[in-house]
Amino acid sequence: MGALAGFFHAYAPMLWQGLGETCLMTFGALFCSYALGLPLGVLLTLTAPGGMHRRKRLHALLGAITDVGRSVPFLILMLALIPFTRLVAGTTIGPWAALVPLVAGAAPFVARLVESALAQVPPNLVESARAWGATPLQTAWRVLLPEAAPALVRGLAITGVTLTAYSAMAGAVGAGGLGDIAIRYGYHRYEYGVMMATLVLLILFVQLLQRGCALVARRMEERVR
Repeated sequence: MGALAGFFHAYAPMLWQGLGETCLMTFGALFCSYALGLPLGVLLTLTAPGGMHRRKRLHALLGAITDVGRSVPFLILMLALIPFTRLVAGTTIGPWAALVPLVAGAAPFVARLVESALAQVPPNLVESARAWGATPLQTAWRVLLPEAAPALVRGLAITGVTLTAYSAMAGAVGAGGLGDIAIRYGYHRYEYGVMMATLVLLILFVQLLQRGCALVARRMEERVR
């Protein structure tokens, strides 16, 4: 018991700081990724061959950009974006700098999740909106997105978990967060107590994120019914 108290006394401030940096990277990147990925996913849906605003070349271009972005492993993407990260953030280390590659890696992923969620909306709802004279953008805003909201929230959980894993990898190159603590103390210094503490915190963080999003999605579905 005394050893456990001593451990928390020695490492609790560092672990709390690491958790805060992980939250900053995850939720900051989540917000920015959806700010970019949501409109991109809507455009992919509208310009698809069976969409309301069919544009074959534009859809092919957007799809190619999205797929290329999803294909690059995150660690390689993070290293390739170092000059751009330095230009945007003024530095290449720390959680704020990590937001640049995190958003670049997650936004294409979000776009495909949004496209998949919108594809689940019953076609008759879209046809009804179009029959009433709604434009493609109005239909997307007032029909597609509200109807797909539960699926979008579940996609939010998937993206959040992915970004948490990405933030842990970013810790290997100076981004901070729990991943950085696990590598510096658990791997380089063989302090496995710190490694286990970071592991527990990451598991709890992911579980809370998943359960919170699942609860919100269920509430949305209940309101629709």
